[in-house]
Amino acid sequence: MEAKKVTFIEIFQSSFPVSETEGEIEKENKITKIIIPMIQRDYAQGRTDEEIEHKVRRPFLEALYNALTNNPIILDFVYGDLNSDGVLTLLDGQQRLTTLFLLHWYAAKKAGVENSEYAFLKNFSYETRYSARDFCDNLVDFTPLFIGKLSNEIFDQDWFPYDWKNDPTIDAMLTMLDAIQEKFSLLPNIWEKLKNGAISFYFLPIEQMGLTDDLYIKMNSRGKPLTHFEHFKADFERNLSEYLSEDRVTAIMSKIDGVWTDLLWQYSKDDHLVDDRFLRYFHFICDIICYRNKKSPHGYECDAFGLIGMYFNRSNARAMENVNTMEMFFNCWLKDSLGCTPKEFGKKIFSSHYEQGKVKNGICDIFEFCLNYYGQNPYSTIARTVLLYAVAVYLQNKDKINETQFIRRLRIVNNLIKNSGNEMSDSDDRQGGNRIPAIIEQVDSIIIHGILLDNEKKEIGINFNNNQVREEREKLEWTDKHPDLAESLFELEDNDILDGQIGIVGLENPEYFGRFLKLFKCRRDLIDCGLLTCGNYSRKAGKYYQLGTSNYNNSVWKTLFYRSQATRYDETKQTLGKLLSETREFTDDLLQEKIDNYLAECEKNNTYDWRYYYIKYDVFRPGRNGKYEWQNVNKPYELTVIWAPKFKSENAYQPFLKALNIGRLSAEHYGEILLLDGNIFVTCHQDKYLIYGNGGKTEIFIKQNENMLDNEDRILKMRKVIQQLNT
Repeated sequence: MEAKKVTFIEIFQSSFPVSETEGEIEKENKITKIIIPMIQRDYAQGRTDEEIEHKVRRPFLEALYNALTNNPIILDFVYGDLNSDGVLTLLDGQQRLTTLFLLHWYAAKKAGVENSEYAFLKNFSYETRYSARDFCDNLVDFTPLFIGKLSNEIFDQDWFPYDWKNDPTIDAMLTMLDAIQEKFSLLPNIWEKLKNGAISFYFLPIEQMGLTDDLYIKMNSRGKPLTHFEHFKADFERNLSEYLSEDRVTAIMSKIDGVWTDLLWQYSKDDHLVDDRFLRYFHFICDIICYRNKKSPHGYECDAFGLIGMYFNRSNARAMENVNTMEMFFNCWLKDSLGCTPKEFGKKIFSSHYEQGKVKNGICDIFEFCLNYYGQNPYSTIARTVLLYAVAVYLQNKDKINETQFIRRLRIVNNLIKNSGNEMSDSDDRQGGNRIPAIIEQVDSIIIHGILLDNEKKEIGINFNNNQVREEREKLEWTDKHPDLAESLFELEDNDILDGQIGIVGLENPEYFGRFLKLFKCRRDLIDCGLLTCGNYSRKAGKYYQLGTSNYNNSVWKTLFYRSQATRYDETKQTLGKLLSETREFTDDLLQEKIDNYLAECEKNNTYDWRYYYIKYDVFRPGRNGKYEWQNVNKPYELTVIWAPKFKSENAYQPFLKALNIGRLSAEHYGEILLLDGNIFVTCHQDKYLIYGNGGKTEIFIKQNENMLDNEDRILKMRKVIQQLNT
């Protein structure tokens, strides 16, 4: 049977041969429903990253636009498994047909056509998640006003739960709808042009794709229909048979049905989803093949069948090499090779906290994580891909690397991953291009040879964060010279705040390692104030200065202690070092005593800089995000506490006003005006307070020394002034 050319509308009106028994065609069946099965990846053409936008979404929409305005287009082949009930399970063409579904919905709603004309859209469904399925169903019933962005209109509907925004398929569909609206909003008669065949494709049921009759006969003799995974295996076997010997193909297919399935079964006893887990790991292997070829897998229509055609078809010059790669990545997890189960191995090398001889990682069984979540954002990340790759490389080279060497090298890779968040990108469009191929090469060098390739010497392309690569190289040399101190360094690395980046403490003072750990077992508010008694440890990131807070928000302290684009790193390190140098032990009581002594010394000398007020008065430390604004650092008493994490909101306030404990801060002026009873208000300045009222103003000057530091507690003084105003 030849492929049939159809439009998206026509496919729901067309009949195709359906085999029911013994491979014989008994009838032609009309397609009643098209479903995207669970094994497919999320809808990708609507992803928001620049590579998808510029290389996939825009060109595809441009091609559709040209088809509707100039020359009709045929979108190549689409195929799937059509059962006797008329349900078509889509196996190739998911991305194209999803975009056509959205375009037809937009065209129908924009034209205001009768419901009966677009009712067929109800028969297109996503089975990857219930949320994606329900979204498609509700979308067909919804008619927008076309006021503003479509996504915003949809967000506002009662049927759209907030958590649907976290579904990557729904998020991608909304992005595509906005892009369709932007591209097609001025184009007339879209619906009519779609009905007249401007966009079509070739459809062929899976039976016509050349799969072996033996497989169909074998499955039908058991009275069972072919599953998606069996279609996958048949297609995979057909491709391998074109360039491998019969014995080699038989051996590989036997492993898929035998030892590799047994490997995955231990993770599937409860839900029996062995096939899904196989395909997720297969996706992982294909992505690694792509990275090793110095390319990015994103931007392709990468369902399992597409991956076969991309990497295992005879047209790929490296197809045989790719088969070998796949075998090694599966075989390395087998018990005969591993010596234990993957789960037992994970517990042996990973721990959720510092533990001697292990690597700290929140997911002990990284292999299981891949089987359950790979390719399903937001759970699957490049960081976890690289970590799993590092472990698999070791398992494939166990004869060259002992376990102690491996743990030390994996610790290096783990530290690099944790501290290269901005660099872990496989986008070709970002500065420096796609870094993952170079990261993979760096991992190979570290795990197999114990050598960190040098970015700066151009031994390798841009990969992990340069500062962290340099630090890891220094730590490796340091532990070689000081093996007796290695574990104390590793324990410091595994602190929740540092997460592998220990430069703020430094290798030059190993006696500080344990002191830092003791310090950060104390109350964070006391640590914050204790550091300020030693100096101004703040750092500036963007418009605002960062300080610690009274809560346990580790991200605040990471901003302070990590090398980054924030300024004043050396000043922060120097201040921390001064505190750590003063004592071997740190407790809440010792820190409180240090703070009390500092305040007493300031009061004794009648010298009150901004740090004194910050430490003494709680309103300076609201326990939020630790963000502060000095518009002029030479005027430290003109200070604003930033309440929101990234911007100046109406909840911001001037702490020198709020500490007066009277009146109301004006939200309209970011809390920089204190409103008193009547028409009186107060502002704070570097050397004075100003009181406005009754048509005039009163200046309350603060005594200051030659360095413009207060010689009197301005807050106590101003409280008395206001008290007198009220008497």
